[in-house]
Amino acid sequence: MRLHDLKPAPGSKKQPKRLGQGHGSGTGTYSGRGNKGQKARSGGGVRRGFEGGQLPLIRRMPRKRGFVNLFRVEYQIIKIGQLERFEANAQITPDLLEVIGLIADKKAPIKVLGDGILSKSLTVTADKFSASAAVKIQAAGGKTLGRGAGVHEGRNDA
Repeated sequence: MRLHDLKPAPGSKKQPKRLGQGHGSGTGTYSGRGNKGQKARSGGGVRRGFEGGQLPLIRRMPRKRGFVNLFRVEYQIIKIGQLERFEANAQITPDLLEVIGLIADKKAPIKVLGDGILSKSLTVTADKFSASAAVKIQAAGGKTLGRGAGVHEGRNDA
């Protein structure tokens, strides 16, 4: 399908308003622009956000301004308590977490937090571990494996 193949749905065609076609067209004389004024002129009109000279809303509310950090990294969170469901000595990988439904996307970065209790030895692969999560996993006899840059086994990069 190409742009020239597109057609409106059957029965949905509406004739465009034909401006400047004389008095008999129904939009004669002023072509639907009224009499005089800024909006009647060619190129006339005001810019977006203009309020007739009044201090605009965007300048009256400075708290609404700001920026969005394009480099922010949004982590998927896993808590230690959620890992208790696995058998002892299991290899916890992003693929496994996605299949089970604990994370939505295995390619997005994952951070393990130390909320909860872990009583089994597990090998957990994630991008980041909080200090308490790494301590709890290692105390239970498990390993923390990093899969991202700058994350090393047993090291906290929180």
